[in-house]
Amino acid sequence: MESLERVLFTAVLFTYFAAMVLYFAFIAMKKDNLSKGALIVQAAGFLVHTCTIVVRGIAAGRLPLTNQYEFASAFAWGLCLVSLIFIIRFRFPVLGAFAAPVIFLIIGYAAMQSKEIHELMPALKSTWLGFHVSSAIISYGSFGVSFVLSIIFLMRDRITAHGFLDEHIPSRQKLDLISYRSVALGLLFLTITIISGAIWADRAWGSYWSWDPKETWSLVTWIIYAVYLHLRIRRGWNGRAAAIFAVIGFICVIFTYIGVNTFLPGMHSYA
Repeated sequence: MESLERVLFTAVLFTYFAAMVLYFAFIAMKKDNLSKGALIVQAAGFLVHTCTIVVRGIAAGRLPLTNQYEFASAFAWGLCLVSLIFIIRFRFPVLGAFAAPVIFLIIGYAAMQSKEIHELMPALKSTWLGFHVSSAIISYGSFGVSFVLSIIFLMRDRITAHGFLDEHIPSRQKLDLISYRSVALGLLFLTITIISGAIWADRAWGSYWSWDPKETWSLVTWIIYAVYLHLRIRRGWNGRAAAIFAVIGFICVIFTYIGVNTFLPGMHSYA
């Protein structure tokens, strides 16, 4: 099973890279057929990626969501899933051209991590693992899509100057609305992540909250996106400022995942 997983994971890397190249070619060569091909390749990569995660779970005898390699792989999987949904739902292939590099970078980060399967530490042997980590994956994937949409929003006037992309990128108002929906979805699942994590922590360590670095930065991330939604709903806040806020929020997400594990080790250092 472990050798099969390595083969599948390698296929995922090459497939996501191929999707990224096709999306770039679509923009450079201005051919709609290339965007359709890129979407098909991305969807194929997602299916192979799903098989990779399933095989990893069978080999490990548990949910494959407990270390840096497994969570980075799942993070890329979640971002790919949410981006596919938004690309198809809004007929927005240019989103793929911006999302594909982020997906590839995250799966590339996973490739650099140790793939060894270890016995779970006692704190991780809980039914809450699935709820907690799965909701985090969807949350991070949604925030990743909002980040990509915000980058497109901020760059729209420059990249549509030649006319072709103007037909394939929604108006600034629609981009802003789609990004808002993505943030709302991400915040919902981040809330579930924090609540389920608190319940799990109480059962594992006897305390709902211990101000562990990852707990603290997850809360900081939640506050940033909660402020974003509050200002938008109560103050009608949107446009460039909202896009910049969403970019800052995703930088915080990345730091919560990678930076905290690297520079601020704590009880969550295994993930």
